Amino acid sequence: MDNFKVYEKVNSAQKDIGFGISKMENIYTKRNGKPDEPHRHDYYTVLIIKEGKGIHKIDFNTYSLEDHQVYFVAPGQVHQVIEKEMSIGYSIVFSNQFLVENSISLSFIENLNLFKNYGQSPPLVLNGQQFSTIERFVSEIYNLYKGEAPMKYLSIGAFLKLVLIECNNICSINTLEFSGESPASKIIRVFKEEVDQHYKKEHSIGFYADKLFVSPNHLNRTVKTNIGKTAKEYIQARLITEAKRLLYFTELSNKEIAYTLGFDEPANFSAFFKKHTNLSPSAFKRNELMV
Repeated sequence: MDNFKVYEKVNSAQKDIGFGISKMENIYTKRNGKPDEPHRHDYYTVLIIKEGKGIHKIDFNTYSLEDHQVYFVAPGQVHQVIEKEMSIGYSIVFSNQFLVENSISLSFIENLNLFKNYGQSPPLVLNGQQFSTIERFVSEIYNLYKGEAPMKYLSIGAFLKLVLIECNNICSINTLEFSGESPASKIIRVFKEEVDQHYKKEHSIGFYADKLFVSPNHLNRTVKTNIGKTAKEYIQARLITEAKRLLYFTELSNKEIAYTLGFDEPANFSAFFKKHTNLSPSAFKRNELMV
């Protein structure tokens, strides 16, 4: 069982509202400058950092917290912000339900190259003009959220969509089409869903290609073109991410983790983990617990 915090409700004050926005400086003051424990959310998080010094850890990858950054944290990712001094900016959180209720299709989020479920999740680094545009949209969202305008959440949803589109356009990675669900975007969406459901037992590309009624080569090309890694690399990243979570947050032995993740022998799991992290499972756990 996970022994770290999981935040399930987006808005603790209004549990039926799947959206929230806070100023980073208010969060810092509320916590007396102390970092939160590593935790995960069942919803999306966007951090807009105007000024920042410190680090942001996402699924055991550490990024330098600096000015003019935007971080995108997907549901289920473990993260922790450790500030050297008060950050200036905003924290936005929203649920799938909020998107649906405010005319933003779930395929829209899937088609973005912003929320990386597994592997690296580096911040989007903006120049001054780009950040000013994003900050203007986010400031409108904050004012709407604090006000009582009619249909304010529809307005918030519209500005949120603008923020995400603008950030996605800044990304250098190839993007999927926004209008409707293209054949490629459907393959990506279903592939991710199938991996989430079966990755602990099924590690081969062939299994997922069969599920999608495409060839392994076609699946690899489609995934590589649209998310920057092959289908095989995506499956491997999913396994490594879950292995790190289990090593850090549970008391399971290496042998138990190996079998949990579908490896026939603990030695195969150890070799796989070391190949992708340059550390043995035990060394990884020891290093992380010492931080």
